[in-house]
Amino acid sequence: MKTKFLAGVAAATLAATAGAAMAEDAISDGAVKIGVLGDMSGVYSGDFSGPGAVAAVKMAVKDFGGTVLGKPIQVIVGDHQNKADVGSATARQWIDQDHVDMITDLTNSAVALAVQKLASDKHVITIASGAGSTELTGASCTKYGIHYGYDTHALPVGTATAMLKNGGKSWYFITADYAFGHDLQKSTSEVVEKDGGKVLGSSDVPLGSTDFSSYLLQAQSSGAQVIGLANAGQDTVNAIKQAHEFGLTSGGAKIAGMLVSIMNIKSLGTDTAAGLEWTSGWYWNMDDASRKWTAEYEKFSNGASPTFVHAADYSLTMAYLNAVKAAGTDNPDKVRAELGKMTIDDFYTKGGKIRKDGLFVYDMYLLKVKPGGKDWDVAQVVSKIPGDEAYGPMNKACKLAD
Repeated sequence: MKTKFLAGVAAATLAATAGAAMAEDAISDGAVKIGVLGDMSGVYSGDFSGPGAVAAVKMAVKDFGGTVLGKPIQVIVGDHQNKADVGSATARQWIDQDHVDMITDLTNSAVALAVQKLASDKHVITIASGAGSTELTGASCTKYGIHYGYDTHALPVGTATAMLKNGGKSWYFITADYAFGHDLQKSTSEVVEKDGGKVLGSSDVPLGSTDFSSYLLQAQSSGAQVIGLANAGQDTVNAIKQAHEFGLTSGGAKIAGMLVSIMNIKSLGTDTAAGLEWTSGWYWNMDDASRKWTAEYEKFSNGASPTFVHAADYSLTMAYLNAVKAAGTDNPDKVRAELGKMTIDDFYTKGGKIRKDGLFVYDMYLLKVKPGGKDWDVAQVVSKIPGDEAYGPMNKACKLAD
């Protein structure tokens, strides 16, 4: 009997030890680690990345409960300085030394493309939210790369189509001279030409330029009805301000901001930005759920108001953590499989799906500056653009496409 008792105790101890080991193995290194790698000090730090993105991710972690599968959730932050080599070096250290499980933000397409490739080679999930290049889910798609929030295909479907319907048939582009800007110009040009418009020329502008005068004069001399701004952040603000100061808008030219945030409109003022239309994935005042989330975000971020990308950062963090929970592990293959099964319904979107190529497909909206808008209520929703229409079919260049 004594022998049987001791054998039972040993078996129970072994089972308990094995169970503890299995629980420990479910979450590698005893914690789920999320890296927010973005532009923390440059032209995109206010609108698409920076402290606002960090706040959104940390707020999602707090609202999730701070733990998943009984293990803590940690957030680390890095500034890639809009340099692909800096972003890659940071990501490599995070993966190899800090054992980060997921990297997000990645505002700046050149950085996002470099980090997505590096991380995928090391079997680490990336969820790019601030980057726009369709290349992320095209020829450069990866098994572990997800693109969440918008891309350069979805933006012109709403904005350029609206401009064309209102008579803006001839275009001249002022383009940020790197992957994002060139992709955005290309996608917008395709929409313009498909609907009977014509592209008269373009100017490539270094990221972070403060003087757009020569480029605007070239646009003016082209005789184009629409000046398409294939840029973002402070570059967009500077270009619109100077177009207004030089009298281009009063002279009849229309400005098409291809990637605009409410921070841009707030900075410009609704008089300067009057009539501007743009495409966005979300607007804080579009419904009760959005207003409620915004109020909570403002409390969490000490009064800062969110852009649509910051809202996407919260949504994607929640989706990732729910996928870890559903998978019962932070194993990247199992988590990616769960993300592919999800239908994402939250304050940010209804019915959103992450495709096999990594693209998050959901409804987009055409917004327009609200005349006399005050504080942060500077826009009104003009129309909804169904997700399949905004994003189109899977890019055949993606090796993951069926």
